Amino acid sequence: MAVTGTTAAPPLPAHPDPRLDAILSGPLPHELSHALGGPFHLLLPDRFEANAAAFTAVLAEFGVEGRVYYAKKANKAAAWIEQCALSGTGVDVASTGELRDALACGVRGENIVVTGPAKAEALLRVAVLQGCLIAVDALDELERVIAVGRPARVLLRRLPPAQPHSRFGLDDTELETALARCREAGVEMAGFSFHLSGYEPLPRAELALELVDLCLESRVTGLRADRISIGGGFAVDYTDAQHWARYLRDQRPQHYHAGKSFAPGAFYPYHSPVAGPDALRAVLAADGLAGRLREAGVRLLLEPGRALLDRAGCTVFRVQGVKDRDGYGIVTVDGSSLSLSEQWFDSEYLPDPVLLSRSGPGEPYAACVGGATCLESDMVTWRKVRLPTRPSVGDLLVYPNTAGYQMDSNESPFHELPLPPKIVLDTGGGSTRWRFDRPPLA
Repeated sequence: MAVTGTTAAPPLPAHPDPRLDAILSGPLPHELSHALGGPFHLLLPDRFEANAAAFTAVLAEFGVEGRVYYAKKANKAAAWIEQCALSGTGVDVASTGELRDALACGVRGENIVVTGPAKAEALLRVAVLQGCLIAVDALDELERVIAVGRPARVLLRRLPPAQPHSRFGLDDTELETALARCREAGVEMAGFSFHLSGYEPLPRAELALELVDLCLESRVTGLRADRISIGGGFAVDYTDAQHWARYLRDQRPQHYHAGKSFAPGAFYPYHSPVAGPDALRAVLAADGLAGRLREAGVRLLLEPGRALLDRAGCTVFRVQGVKDRDGYGIVTVDGSSLSLSEQWFDSEYLPDPVLLSRSGPGEPYAACVGGATCLESDMVTWRKVRLPTRPSVGDLLVYPNTAGYQMDSNESPFHELPLPPKIVLDTGGGSTRWRFDRPPLA
């Protein structure tokens, strides 16, 4: 039964990726599915390295001294951290486990920045002992850093004036107290940082300029204050402008299983006209920030996560069953929505999956995609995606560009389903080899 017409949601294809297409067109995905007996994630570490190099190149383009730190929370695979250790890219961690894993992969403490609110005692102790840069978020946290009794390197996190209700950062009074305490206790106050929501370049540049002024004022009082961190917030461009605009304009509840509805403003901006390294370029160009950094001798630190993982991985599910409903199908795959979830948005992962069918071409077919658990709400894809043919048991559904947050932020072995393993691909030398990613330390 072919299902077409108004049943399917507007298409939202990911940007073309010939290299990934070449991998998917070969036997490897089906062989891995057979061998692993469940869903899996494919990782491309060289893409990660290229993205990090592109951010560093923008700093060089503007003549700005700085460093890129990978925000480890975006994907906990060891492959990325091993790459950071080899290349000298920094790592941003926010828990004892993340810090321990980064150190175990060979990242030096001096190349690690420790962020997050109200850090655990064990995290602060190891961070101080290993010479990590610690983004201090509160006055009591600064006291706990000092109490370790060893030389410490800190950034003081500024409460954004434009976001006064943020739970991150020190207000004016607290900042003044923290600066005096750093001088009194001999803490190496390396500079300032902030946590800013949103993806617009101008607010980030404006707050960065304020931090540069704070650095200059602090130096007068004898503090080092030679760097600022502008955090993450560099969008990823998943699809083109035309498809994104059409999706937002035309999507309706009837395009989703069970009439599910999503507010357009809740979606991640899957198309961003200024994304990744171009977003950093826009920040540096805004309000003369790059020139001000050079003039003041202030280093710029940044902590991208999703943006360093752009096109660095995909997620593969095996079709376990297909049933026809009124004008569309329900495809059930061998995993759950917990292994492919857009974080902290009233949304789902929107770029269209790609069907790897072993039965050849057929008539177009619209289907939603459900997980293998017994929960009604376990939907990998609520919308009715237009597929090139009706899937069959054993076919594969591949979701592109999922390395940034989608792979493991919500994963759970519910129903004792195995967590999807991460498979690291090496496509150098004209051949494709694979290995399991090293699991995080217990």
